[in-house]
Order: sequence, then C-alpha cells, then structure tokens
Amino acid sequence: MEEHFVWVTTRRIKPGTLAEFERAWRPHPYPRGLLRAFAYWSEDGHEITGVSMWDSRAACDAWRASGEEHERRTAMAPYVVEEREGFYRGGELRVPTH
Repeated sequence: MEEHFVWVTTRRIKPGTLAEFERAWRPHPYPRGLLRAFAYWSEDGHEITGVSMWDSRAACDAWRASGEEHERRTAMAPYVVEEREGFYRGGELRVPTH
C-alpha cells in the first residue's frame, strides 16, 4: 500500500457564509509539498471538511507554521464557529470490482 501523509480539518461555519468562507479558505500561494486537496461540505453548508495529501509530514508542518497559513486562518476566522484538525498516515483501500 502506498503511504500518504494527510491533514484533515473540519470546520463548522456561521450560517450563510459558505461563499465568503470558501474565498478565504483557498491558500495563496499553494504550499510546497501539497500533492492533492479535497473539500467536502454538508448539505446545509454549515460544515466543511478539507483533506490534503502531502509529500511529507515536514512539508505539512512547515505550511502550518508559515505566515501564509497564519494569514489564511485570520481571513477565515470571522466565519468559523468551531474547528478540529488532525494529521494522519495511511493509504487507499482498494475496493474490489464485481
């Protein structure tokens, strides 16, 4: 199994702020070491989970400590009610075809 380094964040946001939150949420510039990123949101638009894959834990940690990430979190703060995050290692589970 190919191993991935994954950072997952889940944020509950204020009602009616999804569009504003999404503008603040996108990193600029995109971080070094970021391989793929996914966003998933609840049907009511009040919760968003981001899943990002990194080439190493060090690359993710460097981004999380960067000034750009601090600015991004500051821009998101007016819309965020609650935030949870975690860093994981693992890989894709292959689903058999029938």
